[in-house]
Amino acid sequence: MDEGNKKVPRRIAQTVINSLKGGVVPRIGLPYITVGRKNEIEALLHDVDIISEGGASFRFIVGRYGSGKSFLIQTIRNYVMERGFIVADADLSPERRLQGTKGQGLATYRELIGNLSTKTKPEGGALTLVLDRWINNVQAEAAQESGLTPGDPALTQAVDKKIWAVTSAVSELVHGFEFGRLLSAYYHAYAEGNDDLKMKVLRWFRGEYGTKREAKEELGVNIIITDEDWYDYLKIFAAFFRLAGYTGMMIMIDELVNIYKIPNTITRQYNYEKMLTMYNDTLQGKAKYLGIIMGATPQAIEDKRRGVYSYEALRSRLAEGKFSRPGARDLLAPVIRLEPLTAEEMLVLCEKLTAMHADLYNYEPKLGTEDLADFIKIEYSRIGADQNITPREVIRDFIELLDLLYQNPGMSIKEILSSDEFSYAKSEAVSDNVTEDFAEFTI
Repeated sequence: MDEGNKKVPRRIAQTVINSLKGGVVPRIGLPYITVGRKNEIEALLHDVDIISEGGASFRFIVGRYGSGKSFLIQTIRNYVMERGFIVADADLSPERRLQGTKGQGLATYRELIGNLSTKTKPEGGALTLVLDRWINNVQAEAAQESGLTPGDPALTQAVDKKIWAVTSAVSELVHGFEFGRLLSAYYHAYAEGNDDLKMKVLRWFRGEYGTKREAKEELGVNIIITDEDWYDYLKIFAAFFRLAGYTGMMIMIDELVNIYKIPNTITRQYNYEKMLTMYNDTLQGKAKYLGIIMGATPQAIEDKRRGVYSYEALRSRLAEGKFSRPGARDLLAPVIRLEPLTAEEMLVLCEKLTAMHADLYNYEPKLGTEDLADFIKIEYSRIGADQNITPREVIRDFIELLDLLYQNPGMSIKEILSSDEFSYAKSEAVSDNVTEDFAEFTI
């Protein structure tokens, strides 16, 4: 996964630099700047192997704002797409929850389906592509096996038989019968060039039908996806995607803090109950070829009054055992708590960003390892840095520093680092040991 020593294409470098400067995680180019997190990534990739063999997994990635939580989720997202997975991701918000009385759960489902991504369509919106690719592959297999040519009625029958085998397999799941019927309807609409029917089936798959009556009139199915059962359809999609030639499905839901923020206790509990259902399904083998990763802050998980741990059934399943501690976490447990990046790792990241910035703007890098070490010392010596500073803040400061040096060739890094803006927060309380050996700093 490490591409840090390769020259970064300018388009990717621009996206990475701009995203990091804006405090957000870039969707592309992550392998070029990944540092640390080796153990966490290996633990999550073990899950990927299990999912590809027909299993399921559920993980919480827990870290403070700016700690690299979203970065790790995006890194895994990119990796599993390379492995042939379909990925669906969504951030929760006041309008998107796991459960709600005003369509908030369905809104999350719609966001996930709208963001379906594959290796060839990583930006989302891949549902139509996946369905059409599946039909094309089935037609090609049927033609190869039978020796028949397109347009031959016998070939249509052979394809129908293969389609039926897939729809029968998903029909065994809850709500799978109607799902299978709609897959068959999509195939016939595709074969007959009926774009209107194709769009209606896609609308249904996206959860856009508001009433059963409308779905019955337009598609002949007396069921729609609702706030209550949307997760069941993700399990069906995971099974279908596997039959359609993909490795599995990975669902990534970030910003769990928006459940923690729900003021109504009963509403929060309903959301945690839905979470428990999803968690139990994956661990008990009721879901196949499905991985779920949720991102949260420590408070959103551990607060026993409003967090995930306020729901006893989840707390008893997720709470750390007696032996886990900082520096020796059980990364095979359901909750992965992100350890702070070390200053050495931050130094490596700054080196990567220095080279990327220089390539992007076509200049010779001026900063050496000693300069980078000076920058990191100052960042870490701010008052309260040991508790509050995060990689996001350090990266944003560093890219600003690179921008200033590029735009002001006559200025030296020592001038900037000794300026009031950079030195105002130096802490006299920082110990000599810390200033002498920056590698002992942690974020």
